[in-house]
Amino acid sequence: MASEAKHQTSSKHCGSTEHGTKGTVVLAYSGGLDTSCILLWLKEQGYEVVAFLANIGQEEDFEEARKKAVKLGAKKIFIEDVRKEFVEEFIWPSVQANAIYEDRYLLGTSIARPCIARSMVEIAKKEGAQFVSHGATGKGNDQIRFELSCYALYPEVKIIAPWRLPEFYNRFLGRRELMEYAQKHGIPIPVTPKEPWSMDANLMHISYESGVLENPKNHAPPGLFKMTKDPEVSPDAADILEIEFKRGVPVKVTNLNDKTVHTSALDLFIYLNEIGGKHGVGRIDIVENRYIGMKSRGIYETPGGTILRHAHLDIETFTLDREVRKIKQQLSQKFSEQIYNGFWHSPECEFVRQCIATSQEFVEGKVQLYVFKGNVYIMGRESPKSLYNEELVSMNVQGDYEPCDASGFIKISSLRLKEYHRLQSKAESKN
Repeated sequence: MASEAKHQTSSKHCGSTEHGTKGTVVLAYSGGLDTSCILLWLKEQGYEVVAFLANIGQEEDFEEARKKAVKLGAKKIFIEDVRKEFVEEFIWPSVQANAIYEDRYLLGTSIARPCIARSMVEIAKKEGAQFVSHGATGKGNDQIRFELSCYALYPEVKIIAPWRLPEFYNRFLGRRELMEYAQKHGIPIPVTPKEPWSMDANLMHISYESGVLENPKNHAPPGLFKMTKDPEVSPDAADILEIEFKRGVPVKVTNLNDKTVHTSALDLFIYLNEIGGKHGVGRIDIVENRYIGMKSRGIYETPGGTILRHAHLDIETFTLDREVRKIKQQLSQKFSEQIYNGFWHSPECEFVRQCIATSQEFVEGKVQLYVFKGNVYIMGRESPKSLYNEELVSMNVQGDYEPCDASGFIKISSLRLKEYHRLQSKAESKN
């Protein structure tokens, strides 16, 4: 993995305690207020803490987070760059699937969690840690996603979820108590006021929820969006792109305006985020059904993912057999639910991923589109494996098709309808 910094605890660290005997815990650490307090609280409980921070494409001062974890007494800190594997092993299968939850959510957070958890488990095994911990709340989906992934990949692990422990959540009722605890123990805290909502960012998207957004009637406050420009002030000239796919995966993007080309998975996706963000693409505001059983309001921006969804849907329809596509759509819905509910590392999800990957064998070609004022418009497509027969479909050429054959096809297709309405009429006449 990318970078690793190891620091032994000592009595000089702020809030440090004597090494406990409870064992080692790997904490999913962000450097924010919650996980900084959790790090120190875990030490108070007698654990040695290994802080783990995944670089999954979020805007973060990783060096500052490292220094903070060291100051708080983390035994070691691992900062892992998982962006490339996130794109290639998690985002690309989701693009192949056209994964989408409840018709609108492109699953940015849901896809990231199993990637982070996998890396965290690798660290836990390497360090001989018996425990892992996280700062997810007791009401959300993330606790489920993290923990199901950890149990699947490390069945012997024990999980410490502070926000589900009465001794923690009764002590820290809200942000005020966390701030007081931080000040008491010398934990650096933000000098600027916290925005009145929570935000989670990665390479795929940024999600916003909680706080003032909990009232579903409230509009997104000005200045909320970070990845995308307001379409009203986005450029007045479109970017025209050509995206090339092989086996349903994007392998090349070309900007036909300025001839910019990207072929590596990570660079390609970052570039599509840049273009989509510039034009205000990928904003949604929805109420969704959490797996845990409650509805929640979320605002999301997924610029690159939205562009790819449009392009992949188009090339897939162009190259995939109709009946195969119908089955694949059913699998895609199941796959999306599996991801959302936290079952990425389950046997059923692995099976569905393999089925979807098989369906993509001939999904190959190029899609031309333009990105403008919050929208993605398909302009054209080409493929060496297209099932489109221009001569067969042409209104000007008969081709290998007898129009009179359609008469029998229509008669057979209408038989069911005739019989249904005949019986309906008979029943109505008796009444």
